[in-house]
Amino acid sequence: MDETLDIQAVLEAAIAEGRQVLYEGKVADYIPELAKAAPGSLGGCLIKPDGTVYAAGDYDIPFTMQSISKTFSLILALQTAGFNRVFSKVGMEPTGDRFDSILQLELKDWHPFNPMINAGAIVVSSCIRAKDPFDEFLKLVRKLCANDSISMNERVYYSEKQSGTRNRAIAYILMNDHILDGEWEDVEDILDLYFRMCSVMVTAKDLAHYAMILANDGIDPTTGEQIVTPNIVRVVKTLMLLCGMYDESGEYAVKVGLPSKSGVGGGICAVAPNGMGIGVFGPKLNKKGNSVGGEKVIQYLSSHLGLHMLSDGKPYRSIAF
Repeated sequence: MDETLDIQAVLEAAIAEGRQVLYEGKVADYIPELAKAAPGSLGGCLIKPDGTVYAAGDYDIPFTMQSISKTFSLILALQTAGFNRVFSKVGMEPTGDRFDSILQLELKDWHPFNPMINAGAIVVSSCIRAKDPFDEFLKLVRKLCANDSISMNERVYYSEKQSGTRNRAIAYILMNDHILDGEWEDVEDILDLYFRMCSVMVTAKDLAHYAMILANDGIDPTTGEQIVTPNIVRVVKTLMLLCGMYDESGEYAVKVGLPSKSGVGGGICAVAPNGMGIGVFGPKLNKKGNSVGGEKVIQYLSSHLGLHMLSDGKPYRSIAF
């Protein structure tokens, strides 16, 4: 990345570009509480490893993580159960199916393709080894986001629990096929944990700090603490690149080239080169379930700051997608 670039100016221009495409999206409404989000919201944050923060727009509005929680639960499962246990239950391959596909379980394989789809995340949740799994999850999220005030949104949690019939169907198929980890007595307890994790509130700034830690091999450069081991970080970042943007992951990787994870709450976190983290928020989603404004913001940052993982670090603004 060209250090002479004015990152704040580029970020503000990216937000302006993102606002131009908001009309293309729609706020998620299949979870009733998510439909209450302000459709015009859009913000972003970029944090460098020296602690410098660049922020613009609605970067400090809290929203529920939804599927971004899958990266945190995967870290916790790998920390407590180990690589072999987790990946004996779930695969590592991308899928062209929707993130909430049931057909995939019935026709394609005996286990979920990867931890970034709903079925895979439910399995990963069942692998977590802890006396109080949600408490350990919340502690991990707070530490990785450097925000001790992060908590669960009770209204969203109950809304998800009441309306989550498709996830409930997925979980019972997984139980029937003996894929869920055997130490749980009731599949509803696993679902309850999954719904709780999805309902945790963060901001774009929180996600930028988290992504910054992933960009530094699990070390928080502001404190020097190794929070996640490099091996686990490598697994998580690879799966984010391959599967983190639902069934749009391939196209996104070509255009943006950054390991990223989205959620239907409107958030995206992206791991950038040079130890930088990016977080964005925009609740209007495209048909794949990704933030339409957020994607545009990150694509703009990638091109104008030369962040694509396969680029030479120079801006490539002349390339049109």
